[in-house]
Amino acid sequence: MRLLTKVSLIAATVLTLSACNKEAEQPKPLVLDTDAAKQSYSLGVSAGRFIDTTIKEHEKLGLPLASDTIVRGIQDQLAGKSQLTEEEVQKVMMALEQTAREKQVEVAKAQAEQNIAAGKAYLETNAKKEGVKVTESGLQYEVIQAADGPKPAATDVVRVHYTGTLVDGTEFDSSKERGPAQFPLNQVIKGWTEGVQLMNVGSKFKFTIPAELAYGERDMGTIPANSVLVFDVELLGIGEEAPAAEEAAAEKK
Repeated sequence: MRLLTKVSLIAATVLTLSACNKEAEQPKPLVLDTDAAKQSYSLGVSAGRFIDTTIKEHEKLGLPLASDTIVRGIQDQLAGKSQLTEEEVQKVMMALEQTAREKQVEVAKAQAEQNIAAGKAYLETNAKKEGVKVTESGLQYEVIQAADGPKPAATDVVRVHYTGTLVDGTEFDSSKERGPAQFPLNQVIKGWTEGVQLMNVGSKFKFTIPAELAYGERDMGTIPANSVLVFDVELLGIGEEAPAAEEAAAEKK
């Protein structure tokens, strides 16, 4: 999990607005009939969206922020009537950001531990399914479509179509829309290096890869730490240049 905002940017937003208008104004009907009006309104929408995201992200960390108090702070600043000095504001915001970072670490650690338990349970259940085989390393695979083509070596460049998901079905990557992926087989995660060597060109496999054969304890953005990964893979060819027939077949998929 990543904190999407930095609380210090709220201060930058307030100071920017303050530079535009030092006096508080009474509410009046809004008319967006000029570029300046639209630009001003868009700045407000952007600031509001940023603050809304900040509030939601801090709520996830158990750090509730009050939107009405935030708005009051902006109004007071614009009116030149802040109830805290600049030094006090900076001190409070630095402390909040530090606390948010600490909470983020705690949440990430708890999530990683949950992923270990969930991954173990998923692997145990999946291993019992008909057609699923388990290698010595713990890699699980299922042959979806067999073929008689050659098998790649770890040092080969392979061309594949694939879709990757988490154990809850969340898709985090796919080559289906952008076209076949091509890469040296020994330069990817261990589960891929081992698994694709079991495939014949033209075959389709489903791989269930334990975290230690994937990204382990690393948080890879959309892939949380200690995640078991599931890949549907079709091996299209071996080598850097695909024959015309293979390219045509790939385009039709």
